[in-house]
Amino acid sequence: MTISMMKFLNQTLCLSLVLSISMSTLSFAQTCSKYKFSSNNVFASCNDLPFLDSFLHYTYDSSTGTLHIAYRHTKLTSGKWVAWAVNPTSTGMVGAQAIVAYPQSDGTVRVYTSPIRSYQTSLQEGDLSFNVSGLSATYENNEMVVLASLSLSQDLGNGGTINTVWQDGSMSGNSPLPHPTSGNNIRSVSTLNVVSGVSAAAGGAGGSSKLRKRNIHGILNGVSWGIMMPIGAIIARYLKVAKAANPAWFYIHVFCQASAYVIGVAGWATGLRLGGDSPGIQYSTHRSIGIALFSLATVQVFAMFLRPKPEHKHRLYWNIYHHSIGYTLIILGVVNVFKGLDILSPKKQWKNAYTGIIVALAIVAALLEAFTWYVVIKRRKLEESAKSAPHGASNGTRSQYA
Repeated sequence: MTISMMKFLNQTLCLSLVLSISMSTLSFAQTCSKYKFSSNNVFASCNDLPFLDSFLHYTYDSSTGTLHIAYRHTKLTSGKWVAWAVNPTSTGMVGAQAIVAYPQSDGTVRVYTSPIRSYQTSLQEGDLSFNVSGLSATYENNEMVVLASLSLSQDLGNGGTINTVWQDGSMSGNSPLPHPTSGNNIRSVSTLNVVSGVSAAAGGAGGSSKLRKRNIHGILNGVSWGIMMPIGAIIARYLKVAKAANPAWFYIHVFCQASAYVIGVAGWATGLRLGGDSPGIQYSTHRSIGIALFSLATVQVFAMFLRPKPEHKHRLYWNIYHHSIGYTLIILGVVNVFKGLDILSPKKQWKNAYTGIIVALAIVAALLEAFTWYVVIKRRKLEESAKSAPHGASNGTRSQYA
């Protein structure tokens, strides 16, 4: 291996290490993502609501149209009520289908549903326009946690976006009083896309930021592990058949795989960021494959420093190891990209586009494999005939495969 190649690999490792350390050690302030429920409930997404010290954790099951939620209201003193609602008809208070909870004087917590029909509501108990199950609430350490499952329509319209409202107010005995009509109490409205996680509210863009981080993570890993790694392998396996491409194919292969590794480390680090922000949100299989990819790829890069010369007696074993790890990386990379697409749930054309890329690469690889065997077999026949023919009889036949 040349000195320039060693320097290139050293720079690659240093850059990857810096990216990994710097991106994985950053701290973030998304309180909802740091929260773990005492009841061991785990939700797929969460949003820091911009007002009233509130947070929403949720999981949407598109197959049943069920939205599982946990609404948390912190810094809540006794003698206060809280409410969280979905408004199917508008973005305001009237028409909201609310879940109300408050601590009672005897120490228990009352939680019930209340449809809001006017601004003069006293939060009377009543049925909502959709079914609610699993309704419960706890109040500890000045924090109210409300759990519920909402049976929303499987076709939400608006791309899965719902209007949400949340509130708090004072109590008179066990009766809720009207909430304040100024300040943050009139700003606590939001739209939430239960599919993508985007939340839009006055003064807050936490959901959009989280989705952007997920998209960056997906793009980096899709391009590196899912596309560049297979292309690099194709270059190494088939370009070297042309003798004129030696040793250019090797440097192209190393550049492609090293670039994929650097981009992949950046994508892996963004995954650590997302995981660190969301200890209560777990994608175990996707995470485990990601760790395996990073570990195997790092071992593969370091193994380049131990690469024996072609004539060395251990070169065969190194080749077996190198190829085995390489093909394992490609398989795991493609599988994990599809796992990530299932988690992100983008528009269908994105998954179709990546599927098309993989199918195209597979077809190209199959055609090149057939052509490679054709060239190798024909070259061997020419070499055998050259050995048996008079000296010089085969001159001029080699260049057609060079």
